[in-house]
Amino acid sequence: MASSLKVENVEAGYGPVRVLHGVSIDVAAGETVVLLGSNGNGKSTLIKCLTGIVTPDRGAITLDADGVRTSLVGRRPEEIVALGVALVPEGRRLFPRLTVEENLLLGAFRQAARAHIDANLDFAMTAFPLLAERRRQLAGSLSGGEQQMLALARAMMAEPSVLLIDEPSVGLAPIMVARTIDKIHELKERRDLTVLMAEQNFNQAIRIADRGYIIVHGEIAFAGASADDLRTNDMVRTYYLGGAAAKRA
Repeated sequence: MASSLKVENVEAGYGPVRVLHGVSIDVAAGETVVLLGSNGNGKSTLIKCLTGIVTPDRGAITLDADGVRTSLVGRRPEEIVALGVALVPEGRRLFPRLTVEENLLLGAFRQAARAHIDANLDFAMTAFPLLAERRRQLAGSLSGGEQQMLALARAMMAEPSVLLIDEPSVGLAPIMVARTIDKIHELKERRDLTVLMAEQNFNQAIRIADRGYIIVHGEIAFAGASADDLRTNDMVRTYYLGGAAAKRA
């Protein structure tokens, strides 16, 4: 069963540097929500707050899983993973000198997933046939697109109910960006996931998003109630769809 997330008035930063200023978002069970914004506007910092890497100075972050509400503020990353929240980090963050299969097995850190390692490994190899072919290959020798697929598959080894994905398009060729976005949607449907994806590539992200938010200078500048709301928003037209050219289209 998919879980939901609620972020309320979160403020966070690094030392004296404030990055997030009263950010509030929610992701309902089974939704795919996109967090749009260019570099330096706070997308990754919010993801780090959700995973326990950064502790907010103020505000609340709540996970609702199977009717049980749990505050994530102040919890260690491993505790949040144990609650069913998995992260696909920006830049993949694989272990380059370990094989594809070894990287996947490390994804099964969550106690609840350890009893199902074989079944989850079979799922990963079926969902990502290329990884099955390369299971003995070192992760560092894969292409960027292949590494992104491995990072997604590794997250699935934890049997998450919530999947957080930070900038999946970074460093990928356009065709691989499209394939990665399609694979995220496929995994969401097959495993009944709740997905929050931080992304700059509007055109690709919006293909699978139910709705989304635009974050600017650490604040939510726009909350779209649907994908169409995002497509028709003036801010989106200006920053993502070419401004005046988009208005004439």
